[in-house]
Amino acid sequence: MNDDPDDLTVPELQRRLAEFAAARDWQQYHTPKNLASALTVEAGELLEIFQWLTPEQAAAVMDAEGTAHRVRDEVADVLAYLLQLCTVLEVDPLRALAEKIVRNEQRFPAP
Repeated sequence: MNDDPDDLTVPELQRRLAEFAAARDWQQYHTPKNLASALTVEAGELLEIFQWLTPEQAAAVMDAEGTAHRVRDEVADVLAYLLQLCTVLEVDPLRALAEKIVRNEQRFPAP
């Protein structure tokens, strides 16, 4: 098992998440609907950190370890559920993003 974040790959993270769920018999709950719902909840928890902050406070949120830790945890939760959803739906997240960037570049050309 590779724990060095600099060496992790998306497929390796997806495998580790699948193994974690399997060891706890959670795959039965990892339906597309449930994972999309959980992803939304976690994104909401990330938003909650910023909810009442001014733009200046929001820009400085990573300066305080307490809020920085919360942000990192919520980002990790959002990413974990997104990767699990991609696994269940057999979507390659990097390919999907690359293809979307190309479509956006065509749709919104630079001036």
